[in-house]
Amino acid sequence: MQYVSKRNSITYFVCERSPALTSAKETCPHNFAEIFPTEMSLKIFSELDIDSLCSALLTCKLWHHIIEDSDHLWRNHCLTVQAFCQQEVDGDRQYGLSWKVTLVRNYRRGFLKREWLRGRYSNIHSADELLDKNMCSLDVETWGEILEAELER
Repeated sequence: MQYVSKRNSITYFVCERSPALTSAKETCPHNFAEIFPTEMSLKIFSELDIDSLCSALLTCKLWHHIIEDSDHLWRNHCLTVQAFCQQEVDGDRQYGLSWKVTLVRNYRRGFLKREWLRGRYSNIHSADELLDKNMCSLDVETWGEILEAELER
C-alpha cells in the first residue's frame, strides 16, 4: 500500500514484512506477488493473454513458481485452442498431460488451423509460397476441414 504525505511529499509504503510505515528510500518489495496473497497474484495473472503470461513466467523466480504451479492459468488459454484442435487437446488430456503442456503442444497448430479456416492462405498456389511461413504438421482430419472450407469459398 502506498501513502503520499501532502506536507513534505514523501512516499511511504506499508510492507507485509514490517508492519510500520517505511519510506520509499528504504528497501521495500515492489513485486506485488511478494506483498499480495498467492490467490490475488493468480487473479492478476489470469487476466493476461498467452504471450504476456509466457513473458511473466520469465520475469522472476517467484512469478515463475506461481504461474508454473497453477494449471488453472493455462486451462483457460487451452480451451481457446481446443475450439480449433478438439481431438488433439482431448487426446493430450486423456494421456494425463497438464493444461500447460497441452497448450504448448497445440498452440501453434490451433493458430495455423484457424488462419487456414479463415482463408488467410486461400491465395497460395504452390508449396514454394509457404516456405517463408511458420508451418507445422496437421492431421488428416484438419486438412479435410481446411479443404472443405476452401471449396466453400
